[in-house]
Order: sequence, then structure tokens, then C-alpha cells
Amino acid sequence: MAERHTQARSITIVRHGRTAYNAAHRIQGWVDIPLDEVGLWQVNQTGEALQNLYVQPDSGVKQLVVASDLSRAMQTAHAFADRIGVPVHTDERFRERNFGGWEGQSIDELAEFYPEDFQSWIRKEGGELRHGAETHHDCGVRGAEAIRDWSRKAGPDTDLFIFAHGSVIENMVQQLLGFDQVHADYLSLGTMGNAHWARIMPAFHNDEEDRWTIMEYNHGPAVADTPQWTNPVNVS
Repeated sequence: MAERHTQARSITIVRHGRTAYNAAHRIQGWVDIPLDEVGLWQVNQTGEALQNLYVQPDSGVKQLVVASDLSRAMQTAHAFADRIGVPVHTDERFRERNFGGWEGQSIDELAEFYPEDFQSWIRKEGGELRHGAETHHDCGVRGAEAIRDWSRKAGPDTDLFIFAHGSVIENMVQQLLGFDQVHADYLSLGTMGNAHWARIMPAFHNDEEDRWTIMEYNHGPAVADTPQWTNPVNVS
């Protein structure tokens, strides 16, 4: 029987803010693209919201912040961590899903040059795999393993904050919650918006250590529900 309460008190998983590739509908994958002006503004809103919602300075609860080593995730992490005075740790297992030869290309280019494989990808039938893309399963497994490792390092007196990317978040949360055992196509969750987050809690059901409850998904600051989120009046 596993010991109880060995996991982090909570886990908040945040997608990075907008980049120029996001705005142009280009595949990023492992290409290291920084946030654009709108993305920097978005992560400041999200950093403030995370602090106000989930950080209580006098509660005795600590915060552990971990990010993908790609710059867009690191920038997003620092927009939160610097506010509360904690360091940002890195783990390359939280990198975006690798899209192989498709990285850097736009959706329009993929549709033009690889019409059959592009349509197969859109239908979630795996056309991208013929171009060296990482499978949903492999992406989900590496991310879920990283979550488990950092959750145990954090322990029950710490809230864990992970800053990563849309596809890896979608895949690793499904892997962690066992959704892939019900539907192996990884279609049970959608991709989160830029600078949005998911929040999960350890369930401790029947002394199961690796059991989780999803509390929020694709949640963002209040302003994210307005047109200002992608077209702010002032971004400086």
C-alpha cells in the first residue's frame, strides 16, 4: 500500500502566451520562438491571476515552479514566479510535442504541400507521423512522468506550477488521468488557449498514490473571455 500524501498539494499546468508563430498559424514544436508583444501582455495578466487565486503568503504553503526549457514557456513561467519570488526550474520533458519536418510551416502550407497527410492530421488519424512527428502517446508519457517526478519532489505542503505547451499539456493530462485507457486516440481533451491553465488535485482514493481529479481546464483570467485577449489596447 502506497503512503498517503506524498504528492504535491495541487498542480497547475499553464500554457505559454502567444508567439508570432501562433499568430501566423505556424507549427512550433521544438522551434524556440519567444512570446510576441501580445503574448507578453497575456502572461502578465495570467501571472497576476495565478498569484491572486492560488498564492496565500501567510498560509504556509510553498510554490514550486517548473517550465519547459523553450523560451516561450520560460517567459510565461517568470511572469508568475518573479512576482512571488521563487526560482524557475527547467525540465525538457515539458517541451511541446515534436512535429518533425512540419515544424516552422504554416497550416496553409501544410494543406497545400501535403494535402492527404494534412487532412489525416486534422481528422486525428496520424498523417503527421509520416513526417517524423512524435506520437500522442510518447508525448503524453514523457510529460506525465515529469509531472509525477516533480509532484513527489514538491510534497504535500507545496503547490506545483508547470509551464508548458498546448499539445504536450493535452497529451500528458490525458495520460495522467487515464483517459487514454478509455479512448486511445487522445481526443478527450482539447488544446488550451494561450496563457490558460489546467488544475488537478491528488485524489488519494483507496490509498492510490497516482490518482488525480481535474478541477479546471482551459481556464484563464477574466479578460481572456473578451476580444481584448488577442487584441489588447495597450501591450507595452
